[in-house]
Amino acid sequence: MILHLGGDVCIFKKDVTGIFDIEKTKNPATKEFLEIAKLEKRVKFLTKHKKMKSFVLAGDSVYFSPISSTTLQKRFSDTQQFFDLEKTE
Repeated sequence: MILHLGGDVCIFKKDVTGIFDIEKTKNPATKEFLEIAKLEKRVKFLTKHKKMKSFVLAGDSVYFSPISSTTLQKRFSDTQQFFDLEKTE
C-alpha cells in the first residue's frame, strides 16, 4: 500500500507517522522539530515551483508536499478502504 505525496514521490503507507497542515503549524515545538530535521538533512521538498501545503512524517524523513493535508488524508484512508474491501472477497 502506497501513498502518493506529489511529484514523483510515493511512500509506503505503513511508514507514515503523521500528515500535517503547514498553515496550522503554530506550535513552537513543531517549528523547532522541522528546523532540526532540515539541519539533519531529513527534509525532502517535493517541488520547488509550488507552495508547500502540508508535511508528512514517514520513517526518518519529513516530506513537504504541495498537496493539502486533507487530500493526503483522504488518499491515505481511501487506500485503506480499498485494501479492506479486497480482503473481504
